[in-house]
This record gives sequence, C-alpha cells and structure tokens, in this order.
Amino acid sequence: MSAIQGARERARAEVTAAIKEEARRQVAREGAVKLSLRAVARELGMVSSALYRYFPSRDDLLTALIVDAYDALGAAAEGALAADGREPLERWSAVCRAVREWALAHPHEYALIYGSPVPGYSAPQATVVPASRVALALLTVVLDAHAAGALRTPEGAVVPEAVGADVRALAQTLGIELPEAALTGFTAAWAQLFGLVSFEVFGQFNKVVEAREEFFAHAVAALGRATGLPWTSPSD
Repeated sequence: MSAIQGARERARAEVTAAIKEEARRQVAREGAVKLSLRAVARELGMVSSALYRYFPSRDDLLTALIVDAYDALGAAAEGALAADGREPLERWSAVCRAVREWALAHPHEYALIYGSPVPGYSAPQATVVPASRVALALLTVVLDAHAAGALRTPEGAVVPEAVGADVRALAQTLGIELPEAALTGFTAAWAQLFGLVSFEVFGQFNKVVEAREEFFAHAVAALGRATGLPWTSPSD
C-alpha cells in the first residue's frame, strides 16, 4: 500500500467515524426514526452528496450504528466471560451484569437494538452475527458446564414437541449438543435477561423495584439455575 493510499484510507475512516458519531447524537436527541443523512451532513459541514459516498442511504447508516451497538454490547459480554476460575453460575451472572451495565451506560444505543423497531427499516444479514454475541457468550457457560458433567437438567422435564423441534433445529444450526430441556431453558433465560434489562432501561421498574442491582442479581441467578447451571450455596 502506498503512502497516499494509506492516507486516503485513514481520512475515510476518520470521516466515517465522525458521521456515525453525529448520527448517534441525532438518534439520542430525536430517535432513530428521525435519523436524516441531510441533517448529519449539515451538522458536519458536508454537502449531502459527499456523505452519500460513505453511506448511500439512511438504512445503510442505521445498519452501521446497529452493528456497532451489537458489537460493543457483545464485547462487554465476552470480556466478562473471559475471567477464569469461577463457578458456572458466577460466570453466567458476570455476563448478565455486563449486559446490564452496558445498557445503562448506553441507553440510546441499547434502544436502537432492543427498543421499538424503526418503521420501514429491515435489518440485513450483516446484523445477525453481531446480534448473536451475547447469546453465544451465555451459551458458552452452559456448554462448558455440560462438558464438565455439571449441568443439572431438571428431572422429569417435559418439552412440548413443537418446542422440541425448534430447539433441535437450533442445536443443529449451532452445531452443539445439549439436552432439550437445557436448551429450552437457556432460550427462555436469554429472552428474559433482555426483558429485565429493558424494563430497567425504559423505566418500567420505576416505583416498583428500587433495589434494582440486588433484584437483577437475584433474577439472573434464578435464570441460570433454571437453565441447569449448578450453584454452591443456598444464598446464591
């Protein structure tokens, strides 16, 4: 790569970053539904035709923001997972805490990926892998416990046939082996985790749950146990 090519790529990366940062500010002020390429260009002192060379449409810019948000959330979850020497339920809870902490620190970005859908926008395939990172971090905890023989599948658990077909298809897609009851419990726990976080971020817990950190810790530990993760103390 020539020095000129390198300089051009650096300049393009800097302008791209500036466009996305201004777009995030606009989303925080007015919501994703009002994201406007012309307004972003105006704030940056660019002509709109120049901005279109970076993002051909509003949806392209919105997708970039969504992918960035998913990646940032996923990186937080994976960072919590990386710490060694903990029991399965502690690892599970650490990943869940990282999700909550990121969401509370970045509420507008969280709303972009877990809030109301933007009318007229359809997320492309490019969002799928980033969107999977939190789920895969949590699933790693369950798979590790299963591999160690520590997963406690509830005795007598019966999975409805239609649900069983769904989780078998999911297991095949992911290339994993887990008891149907465990994978069903995991899928429910993953959804309920984001329900807990969304209730806090969007204010549904106001005047209902005040000890939110303690409530969250208790709730996600219960979700982990429902998935089959072992615990070492009745106080967990």
